[in-house]
Amino acid sequence: MRTICPYPDCLFEFDLPGDNLDKRGHDVGVCPHCNRAASFRSMDAAAIIEREHDKRVRKDALSGGPERSPEFKPKLSVLVEDVRSLWNVGSIFRTSDGAQFEHIYLTGITGSPPRKEIEKVSLGAENHVSWQYDVNPLTVLEKLKSTRVQIVGLEKNDTSVLLGEDLASRKLDTPMCLVVGNEVSGLSPQVLNFCDLVCHLPMKGMKESLNVAVAYGIAAYMISEKLLPVG
Repeated sequence: MRTICPYPDCLFEFDLPGDNLDKRGHDVGVCPHCNRAASFRSMDAAAIIEREHDKRVRKDALSGGPERSPEFKPKLSVLVEDVRSLWNVGSIFRTSDGAQFEHIYLTGITGSPPRKEIEKVSLGAENHVSWQYDVNPLTVLEKLKSTRVQIVGLEKNDTSVLLGEDLASRKLDTPMCLVVGNEVSGLSPQVLNFCDLVCHLPMKGMKESLNVAVAYGIAAYMISEKLLPVG
């Protein structure tokens, strides 16, 4: 399979054997140019994503919400990687408005307004929270890193720490971007590599994770209450 390295500072084209797939059916391997491990979409798949997205929205609607100045730098933002459910996207918009997350980065297969499924859940929040779409989350994260925005992944893995513990120890600060991932497979390996911290929520039952919109809602309010001044 012909593919391209997803890291914006590399973008090297090469062939993958196609015999090592992750949960989303993407090839897993190492870029021979930059030697970084990642999961890869084929260039055809990436083109399909962009084409389908253009079908769903007006060509000038790859961003939305209230107009912001070029110098706008939100204290709190969220990046959404490959969230398939439009109802989850709508919930993320509504929660962002309530928890004062000022900007949403929609990436990969994540849908964007205007969609009736999003609007049914967001109840107009997409008009109050600014947003933008980019097919590649790494492009966004690279820009955020260059402006000293802290990147925090919401994911439970072998090295993640309880969100409450990192908040209590003051490891989180603004400006910050919280990153949430696919409903089934979570965050991709390359996005996790961009994170300064990876945090998780406590799970006290049999299941190891929550619905992405529910998890984001809990985390967003915990972060907002701790990091944003009252009044």
